Amino acid sequence: MGIRIQRARPEDRGLVVSVMEEAFHHDPVSSWVFPHEPHRRAVHGKFLGVFVDVAFAEGFIDIAEGDAGVALWLSVPAGVPEEEDPTPALMRRTADPGNERCELVGRLTGAIHPHDRAHAYLLMIGVTPERQGKGIGEELIATELDRCDQAGLPAYLEASSARSMTLYERLGFRPTGRTVDLPDGPPMWPMWREPGAR
Repeated sequence: MGIRIQRARPEDRGLVVSVMEEAFHHDPVSSWVFPHEPHRRAVHGKFLGVFVDVAFAEGFIDIAEGDAGVALWLSVPAGVPEEEDPTPALMRRTADPGNERCELVGRLTGAIHPHDRAHAYLLMIGVTPERQGKGIGEELIATELDRCDQAGLPAYLEASSARSMTLYERLGFRPTGRTVDLPDGPPMWPMWREPGAR
């Protein structure tokens, strides 16, 4: 496809949050965290902004040409972290303090995140609704996977829908055999990719 991909800078934060909010507004997990649509519209950007800030601080963000999509990546070292991740509590405190689901989704995904090998973690990827299905997400991910292959580095993500799983499988990701089971909510599917898998 050959779309241009550039690395986001801190001044792109508002753009990245905006693309993510559009892309995830009707996502099954976002709809579970914020079941009432007007409330979701009011606080969803604050919630997603925490992910964006983490990616800027601990990884990087790629932006597709025309601001059509963004991918948030983290570099995760091997070994179980010595301290509890403060991000889930920050998600709740920042976006919607009375909503425990803001924190629970982060705690449940964190509880099964693999730590035996260093890997690239696709924290989130979002493509604006009108540009979905045109190969933009695939190109955004493949750019980093090429770097992973060159470095011999595996990659990991959690799929939040069956549709996204199909894309990830095309790129060499395979389900780990576990799910993140949100109480009375949709499942999420952790997926792992060995370097060179396609």
